Amino acid sequence: MAPTVAPHDPARPLQAMLGVGQVRHERLRPVRHAFVYRTWFLMLPMRSLRGRSVPGLARNRFGAVAFHDADHGDGGPDALAWVESLLARAQVEGADGEIWLHTYPRLWGYAFKPVSFWYAHAADGTLKAVVAEVNNTFGERHAYLLTDADMGWESEHFAAKAMHVSPFCDVSGGYRFRFLRTAPDSKQGERTVVRIDHDDADGPVLKTSVSGRLQPLSVAALTRCLLAMPMHGLGVLARIHWQALRLWLRRVPWHAKPEPPVARVSR
Repeated sequence: MAPTVAPHDPARPLQAMLGVGQVRHERLRPVRHAFVYRTWFLMLPMRSLRGRSVPGLARNRFGAVAFHDADHGDGGPDALAWVESLLARAQVEGADGEIWLHTYPRLWGYAFKPVSFWYAHAADGTLKAVVAEVNNTFGERHAYLLTDADMGWESEHFAAKAMHVSPFCDVSGGYRFRFLRTAPDSKQGERTVVRIDHDDADGPVLKTSVSGRLQPLSVAALTRCLLAMPMHGLGVLARIHWQALRLWLRRVPWHAKPEPPVARVSR
């Protein structure tokens, strides 16, 4: 991996970013199954955007490309307030800097967000915590709060799996997370990578990642992405069901959906 630095330097102004890249997914057993899709996503400095608008991005209203607070957290009107409250209740100290949100937008009023990431920083840019919000196709949402003494970029973080996501994996084992964000002046330019591996009692089951090269979010950049992938939100859901059909045809064991977890957040 390329070296990482604090993703926001106090000397340079913060602005919303757009990521264009790939989603990778590889199942290791009981059959090998892999795919790669193009993707694009938002990287939003939520504290800096409080009370500010972003050209081309509708906020809590219909638009060709929009962000809705209700798509996150407890479904309320202020998703940032929700994550700030979560950090306070968990006694995460020093998260007084920017909070970046890596997420899919709504396109034409619709979005399915398999996972979004909140990156909470100290004022000096140190990463203090990450909240991974997972949504399944049954309308359920669960958040994993990741914070420890070694919270830096590229370190590995573990969370026990709490919510049913795929009928081809039971709710057991856990996730291993790794996060990367390079500096704007790095050799590869500014980019982000999230890697999530799912292990059970017998070892690794799934290896997934989402990556993208970052650029300032502008009307022109949004227009290019919208023209290239105009139905991205519906496409995400359609691809999930298509890959599920392929696994079913290969007779991968099916697991019935259990009740959702009582707690909406795991730490």
